[in-house]
Amino acid sequence: MSLSVVTADLTRLALDAIVNAANPGLLGGGGVDGAIHHAAGPALLDACRAIPEITPGVRCPTGEARITPGFALPARFVIHTVGPIWHGGNSGEPDLLAQCYRSCVALAVEYDIRNIGFPAISCGVYGYPPDQAASVAIATLREALAAHVAINVQLCCYGERMASIWQQALNRV
Repeated sequence: MSLSVVTADLTRLALDAIVNAANPGLLGGGGVDGAIHHAAGPALLDACRAIPEITPGVRCPTGEARITPGFALPARFVIHTVGPIWHGGNSGEPDLLAQCYRSCVALAVEYDIRNIGFPAISCGVYGYPPDQAASVAIATLREALAAHVAINVQLCCYGERMASIWQQALNRV
């Protein structure tokens, strides 16, 4: 298992899978979610629509993950996960964020994914403080991947500022 921080456009990484910081409906949105849907093409939206709703409008509850093909992306798969909305940290956000990473790793193991790229889940419009999210993510990934030495993780940051935060957390945790 290896963990590394990269500054890149997640949609351009040629990996086995990339993770989408999705919304519960899995029908696209802004930020990483919108970029992935745009780059993958309309077949991704069709595949997401085919995922059954758990409750009206919810195909993937917070903390869980679903997988689809990558379609026009260089990645073979997209693992969609829904991170928590930040409410100050006392509403179970760290546990829910950790569950996102565990759910993604479980799908990676199930689908024999060896190389996976993660965005900063919940750090965009969901408002999770990046330094706290990075610590949760890295600690959870190290724990979840301990038994899966063949999985390599790239923590993909779009800009240098976010990459610096994540690299500091990687060095610290």
